[in-house]
Amino acid sequence: MKTPGLIDIGVNLTHESFRDDLPEVVQRARQAGVQQMIVTGTSAEASRSALELARRHPGLLFATAGVHPHHAGDFGPDTGASLTQLLKEPVVVAAGECGLDYCRNYSPHPAQRATFEAQLAIASAAGKPLFLHQREAHRDFLAMLQSFWPGLHGGVAHCFTDGPRELEAYVDLGLYIGVTGWICDERRSQPLREAVRELPLDRVLIETDAPYLLPRDLPEKPRSRRNEPALLPHVLLTLARYMQVDPDELAAATARNTRRLFRLAPAPGPQLAA
Repeated sequence: MKTPGLIDIGVNLTHESFRDDLPEVVQRARQAGVQQMIVTGTSAEASRSALELARRHPGLLFATAGVHPHHAGDFGPDTGASLTQLLKEPVVVAAGECGLDYCRNYSPHPAQRATFEAQLAIASAAGKPLFLHQREAHRDFLAMLQSFWPGLHGGVAHCFTDGPRELEAYVDLGLYIGVTGWICDERRSQPLREAVRELPLDRVLIETDAPYLLPRDLPEKPRSRRNEPALLPHVLLTLARYMQVDPDELAAATARNTRRLFRLAPAPGPQLAA
């Protein structure tokens, strides 16, 4: 399936698995109808790499700048200054990936909260929306967002995997909801499948989170088991089924919502021709 005009809001194109064939990955995405992509920054170094990649593909790629909660222990005064500078770049469209992760606990909870708080302040000062991560930390995550919300500039709950209660809380706060191929996994996506029935069309975004989260229900899976942005139309079709909406209507809504949140200009036609 090719659905033109899609935007992948979260793809880790700086990951080492794309090192040897990134041009082909980008070309396959374009041929599949993925018009633009936002490259995720998960550390100061990865955010700089995301920026450089976006600079090499103007109009096609954008970037985020942030420190993932897994790396919260590495956050220091220089990190905050670096993120502040990166967020001044026009192609860096969001602060993050940032948030809380009490599932894997790669960083102590106090360090995660301190790092998240610092990035909420940085995002507020930069005037950029947030690209957010939350796993098994809903209560603390929501409380921190609520305390900063009046000074923030919107955001997306990236790779949302929770159920109706959490979705309602985030939508009520004002967040957009990013849905990945997690919804294609019948083993663990039931809460998400229930939640998206209540997801408003004006709050939904889609993403692959490639190379992670390869859709489990693909008829033919790549031998590498690597996800890539060309599979975004598959995520769209699955999400449309559970939201009970027309796929073309959903595609248009996700593109419109992405442009609104991240202030993306439409892609130039000749630049992105397959």
